[in-house]
Amino acid sequence: MSRESFDILIYVMLAMAVIVFVCLYFVNAGYGQFRSKAWGWSINNKVAWTLMETPVFVMMAAIWWMSGKSLHVPELVLLLLFELHYFQRSFVFPCLITGKSRMPLAIMLMGITFNVINGILQAGGLYWFPNEDYAEGASYLLRWNVLLGIALFIMGLVINWHSDHVIRHLRQPGDTRHYLPQRGMYRYVTSANYLGELMEWVGFALAAATPVAWVFPIWTAANLVPRAHAIHKRYREEFGDAAVGSRKRIIPFVY
Repeated sequence: MSRESFDILIYVMLAMAVIVFVCLYFVNAGYGQFRSKAWGWSINNKVAWTLMETPVFVMMAAIWWMSGKSLHVPELVLLLLFELHYFQRSFVFPCLITGKSRMPLAIMLMGITFNVINGILQAGGLYWFPNEDYAEGASYLLRWNVLLGIALFIMGLVINWHSDHVIRHLRQPGDTRHYLPQRGMYRYVTSANYLGELMEWVGFALAAATPVAWVFPIWTAANLVPRAHAIHKRYREEFGDAAVGSRKRIIPFVY
C-alpha cells in the first residue's frame, strides 16, 4: 500500500467515526441489552464474538510475518500489547460468556469489517510507515509518553477485565432479572468496561505516537460513548435516579 492510499484510508476512517458517533446517539446498536429482532438473524453470542475478534488478532501477526520486517523493540512491545488485548477478546472472553444470549449477524459483520480495516491500519503504523523514533530501540520506551501510555493501557486492560467479571456475576444461574453493577469502577461510571477499553487504546496511541494509532481511540470513543449514554439512560429509567446517583456514563466525574 502506498503512503498516499494509507493516508486516505485514515481520513476515511476518521470521517466514518464522526458519522457513527452521531448516528449511535439516535439508534442503539442491537446487541447485548439492546438486542431486538429488528436487527434480523442472530447467532450464538460466543460464536459471534470469536468470529468478530479473531481476524484482527491473526491479521496483525500475519502481516508482520509476510512483511519480513525485523521489528525494533518499541514495535514489538506495541504488537504484544495489541495482541494481548485481542487474544483475550478472541479466545478467552467468548468462553466466559454466560447464558444463551445472541448477536445479530449484521452487528457481527460490521464488527468484522471494522476489525479488518483497523487491523490493516494499525499494522501499517507498525510495519509499513512506523514512527522513525522506533529505531532508537529500548531507549524509546523510557520516554514519558510511552511510559504513561503503557501504564494507561495496562490499567485499562485490568479495569476492562474486572468490569466484565462483575457483569458476568450479577446473576445466579437461572436468574433473568436486571441488576445495577456496583463493584469496581462501576462505583463511578455505569459503563466501566467501556472506560477500560477506551483507556487501553488511548494508552496505545500515546505509546505509539503516530497519527494512525489515534484512529483507534477515536473510533472506540465514537462507538462506546454513545452506547454508554444509552446504558446510563436505561439504568436511570429502570432503577431510578437515586440508585444510579452521581455516577457518570463512561469517564469518572466528567461524562
